[in-house]
Amino acid sequence: MTAAPNLPAPDSPAAHLPAAAPVTAAPVGPAPATGTHALGVPVLEATGLTVVHRTRSGPLHAVSGVDLTLRQRHTLALVGESGSGKSSIAQALLRLPAPTAGTVRLDGTDLATLTPRALRAVRPRLQMVFQDPLSSLNPHRRVRDLVAEPLDAHPRPDQDRQAAVIRHLEAVGLPAAVFADRRPSQLSGGQAQRVALARALAAEPRVLIADEAVSALDVSAQATVLNLLRELTEERGLAGLFISHDLGVVRADSDEVAVLQLGRICEQGPTEEVLAGPAHPYTAALLAAVPEPGRPLGDSGLLPADPPSPLDPPSGCRFRTRCPLADGHCTAETPQLREVAPGRTVACHHPLLT
Repeated sequence: MTAAPNLPAPDSPAAHLPAAAPVTAAPVGPAPATGTHALGVPVLEATGLTVVHRTRSGPLHAVSGVDLTLRQRHTLALVGESGSGKSSIAQALLRLPAPTAGTVRLDGTDLATLTPRALRAVRPRLQMVFQDPLSSLNPHRRVRDLVAEPLDAHPRPDQDRQAAVIRHLEAVGLPAAVFADRRPSQLSGGQAQRVALARALAAEPRVLIADEAVSALDVSAQATVLNLLRELTEERGLAGLFISHDLGVVRADSDEVAVLQLGRICEQGPTEEVLAGPAHPYTAALLAAVPEPGRPLGDSGLLPADPPSPLDPPSGCRFRTRCPLADGHCTAETPQLREVAPGRTVACHHPLLT
């Protein structure tokens, strides 16, 4: 059940936050089930994930103490502004490179404890589909060989290469008789992304990470790929991480959403509940920035300040320099994630849900 937000008094700072814009989902089927009853078996667990990049200007704090759990037949969406650390989290989960601190466990095994050889053997179980499908595919190879790359890298005596390629292509709606001999330049954007997805599936992964995987596609191609991602997650028992800035797409393709702000998760919960009634002012501002008739673009209710830099993040709450609810408590103490409703957590001293 979605908790109803407390309404702010007319003269309170919260009254200046705009109402969240309705988020329109991409044209796909019914949204997946949400709530704690839908949670599957944990597959990948990240604890205290921290990524700090060394730059000439000093340490850049890309990710700071993030905890994530990816579950079987369950998709977690990661949303946030550009530069919030979404892709850094995905790369850290894959150890490309390894995180600065924190642990990543796959089926209970700490990846940091594996030898290089053992880690190479585990990598096929962690697959990523990238934003630009054409740039992720070798332009000189044919589709059949692109899909077979994981099979060639990790051959099995009992594996029929040709039959496997046909099976994985058909799983993503591309008949092998039509597409197997094509090269990437002969594919549309949606077809190329489906080839990339077939290649990921050929590795027989446990975890599938989609990093802005539909943002470069038109709406019809988006719908096709989103439906495929959702169906394959369920049919093959995958644990999914879906990274996107498009809240409509997130609603269509995820069970749960984690909102990332300057390297920290500020809110997490079932997707429909979070989008219908955000608990963190930052989430409310993201929703308010969705274009809506009759309201000027950019009317997010934030204080007139530039986003802080990960080179010099603010003390306490990292959102406080733009938050209309911020006070001295927000400057002095970093808010920790705490439950504000069943299955919903927020890191805020003044949450919109209590």
